[in-house]
Amino acid sequence: MRLIPLAATLTLLAGVASAQPQCGGSFADFRAAMQDAAIARGVAPDTARAFFDGTRQDDATLAADRKQGVFTLPFTEFARRLISADRVTRGRANAERYADTFAAIERDYGVSRGVLLAFWAFETDYGAFQGDFNTVNSLMTLAHDCRRPELFRPQVFAALELFARGALDPDTTTGAWAGEIGMVQMLPQDIIENGVDADGNGTVDLKTSPRDALSSGGKMLQHLGWRAGEPWLEEVDVPGSMDWSLANIDTTLSPSEWAALGVTPRDGGWDADLPASLVLPQGRNGPAFIAYPNFNVFFEWNQSFTYVLTAAYFATRLEGAPVFDAGNPPPPLSGAQMRDLQQKLAARGHDVGEVDGILGAGTRSAVRAEQQRLGLPADAWPTTELLNAL
Repeated sequence: MRLIPLAATLTLLAGVASAQPQCGGSFADFRAAMQDAAIARGVAPDTARAFFDGTRQDDATLAADRKQGVFTLPFTEFARRLISADRVTRGRANAERYADTFAAIERDYGVSRGVLLAFWAFETDYGAFQGDFNTVNSLMTLAHDCRRPELFRPQVFAALELFARGALDPDTTTGAWAGEIGMVQMLPQDIIENGVDADGNGTVDLKTSPRDALSSGGKMLQHLGWRAGEPWLEEVDVPGSMDWSLANIDTTLSPSEWAALGVTPRDGGWDADLPASLVLPQGRNGPAFIAYPNFNVFFEWNQSFTYVLTAAYFATRLEGAPVFDAGNPPPPLSGAQMRDLQQKLAARGHDVGEVDGILGAGTRSAVRAEQQRLGLPADAWPTTELLNAL
């Protein structure tokens, strides 16, 4: 895939994205409206018709969007599911096999090899399972759905741009249910902006060329704000008591300030003298990490806190970090208990978002606030004690 000038591409996408066909309702009417919007902004009518005519609503995509139960798991269980000995072994083998590619990525984009290996592993098991959803049908389905249309409509038109270049086939291109394509699962607009022909064969092939896929992922992370040469996560030990409300991704202190509070790196030394946040995914008695500024870039790739922390930790593991200390945290609430807790928090005026049983950022913040109000350790880990107190 040869990239056309980015400025021209973004101009087209911005214009098309401004059109707002109605979500919901008749899918046929929505498809026609999307096609008309593309033509009105300069896409050749034959090209638009060839792209949109065969698209259909995909119920399996909607089912996958509604069912993401794995994100209800606590960090320790989630990490143990995703990080196997086999994945560690294959990750390190791939680091050696593509050492020249990773060296070029680190030189050109500043992204450490462990980070890309972690995404490669989690997204597609190093390319083995890239998804069998029809990409265009999935994007059109999610753009038509009223839950997040503003997120997916620009991706439909980016896919149209790739089709116009001959780089995507609406009938045969497949990927993940949310429209991501290739070994590190990139959305069409990300491919347009960050696709790299690293193997020099004249095309950007994210499905069969690890060199292209990894380099494109590295460029995208740089585009998202990755800071070259800086760490992202470091495991630490925490004292038995401190102001647990400071364990907040939005609170940053210097390593010397954390040290003064009794926080110590598990390996004995701080990775960098940078602003850092204390992350306690399962409260004060569970695993503990210091997150540096690069950690926030992971959220640009995926919004799940548990996924992001697991990917960030696995990246350090692939570069030599030990297995994390799981500690002995109180057991997690059941799904029903978590939804009950979210309802109680919402009733007290907290913004927890959707009542879905997932311990997201809004729920963690609300839990911390209620723990402080009730005089409990404010470590943002919901317990039956807190639920009963509410």
